[in-house]
Amino acid sequence: MKFKVLLLSLLLSANSFAAEKTVIRIGVQSGGTVEWELPALQDELKAKQADVQLDIQHVANAEAGKIALQSGAVDIIVSDWIWVSGLREKGADFTFYPYSDISGVLMVPQDSGIHSLRDLKGKRLGIAGSELDKNWLLLQTLAKQQQDMDLDASVEKVFAAPPLLNQQIKQGRIDAVLNYWHFAARLEAEGYRTLIDGRSILQGLGISEPVANIGYVFKQSWADRHKQALRQFLDAGKQAKQTLCSSDTAWQKIIPLAQIDDEKTLKHLRQNYCAGNIEHWGEAEQQAAEKVYLLLHKQSKQALTGKSEQLQPGTFW
Repeated sequence: MKFKVLLLSLLLSANSFAAEKTVIRIGVQSGGTVEWELPALQDELKAKQADVQLDIQHVANAEAGKIALQSGAVDIIVSDWIWVSGLREKGADFTFYPYSDISGVLMVPQDSGIHSLRDLKGKRLGIAGSELDKNWLLLQTLAKQQQDMDLDASVEKVFAAPPLLNQQIKQGRIDAVLNYWHFAARLEAEGYRTLIDGRSILQGLGISEPVANIGYVFKQSWADRHKQALRQFLDAGKQAKQTLCSSDTAWQKIIPLAQIDDEKTLKHLRQNYCAGNIEHWGEAEQQAAEKVYLLLHKQSKQALTGKSEQLQPGTFW
């Protein structure tokens, strides 16, 4: 009798173990678009009875997310492939899966006399990030190729955090602003005019294929051990995006997370967010990314990309 009880106990334990879900620890910035998606993403995982459970860990900023990933505190973050390639050059095995191809936007007041890059000469230009911001580097490359213009030397640069730059252009303290897309959407809702956006910059540089700007980053070795769970997570993420873009009911759930109560701003945010969906990510798009890498490598004088003149093999999962 004792043997039967013990056997039954072992079988129940084995079944319980088999039913355990794979836990994916994801590092998320509060207020970011990944956090917006999480409710819809988790609904998708539940509806499909996926063998995945998310452990959501909030990080203070992008750099904190990178530290968390490299230290093993989380399994996945959203970051960029330039960083991934640099890590692979140093021997790390991180890899990248595309999340969105939307990037920065150069904006001016509606009544501004600035209508081209050449009109920026002598103006105060606000730039989100630093001298190594990818949007800024590519904009300089475009100005050089199309106008034979040294944009860096032609403008008075103001580097600051995105919210502060929006305030400064509203106060007339800067003449134009190169900001991240969601902050540009806020200005767009208030009537500010787009001079050029990230996609148009690439097209001007002869790159017609959409290139992912940010994506999910994780270790290749971790992905190899959790292929099924990772695929379920990524598929659920794609479906969550589609749901948020097609269902007003689903979109309503993220409004508290976006912390915006202005309907016009929310409309622009949704339009731009949905425009960034990755429809295809194959050989053509990855070759386009390699072209972007070469442009950034040259313009940054290796400061952004590292010494390697080529995108590292394995950068894209």
